[in-house]
Amino acid sequence: MGDVSVGHTDLKGGEISGAAVAHLIDELPMLAALGPYTEQGIEIRDARELRVKESDRIAALAENLRRMGASVEELPDGLRVAGRAGGKLHGAEIDPHGDHRIAMAFAVAALAPRVLRRFATRNALRFRFPASFDTLEKILER
Repeated sequence: MGDVSVGHTDLKGGEISGAAVAHLIDELPMLAALGPYTEQGIEIRDARELRVKESDRIAALAENLRRMGASVEELPDGLRVAGRAGGKLHGAEIDPHGDHRIAMAFAVAALAPRVLRRFATRNALRFRFPASFDTLEKILER
């Protein structure tokens, strides 16, 4: 169990691999979705388990990040997401493939540029957090 907190500073990025993966397995989708907003990008390795969760989370992350215009290299056991130098992001329709963690990851990523406002399905996120989109809308209004 742990907390991830982000202040009002630039995100540096880096690599997550080895033993750290097991401790962050549920947070990896969100960290990957934030990769394009980091200085160095995010590389996730040793996370083959993400391929056999509710969906193939590695493939879903890569697909949706590419839809946004991010530069992504899908790996057998993870992915590499380029940081700010990897291209300019744009709005996209996100398909979470019925996976609430993918939906949550991109909902949070949407707060950064305020460009991702449409999801192919909202049911994946509403399953875990019924007021999720109402809460995000309130945050975006601020």
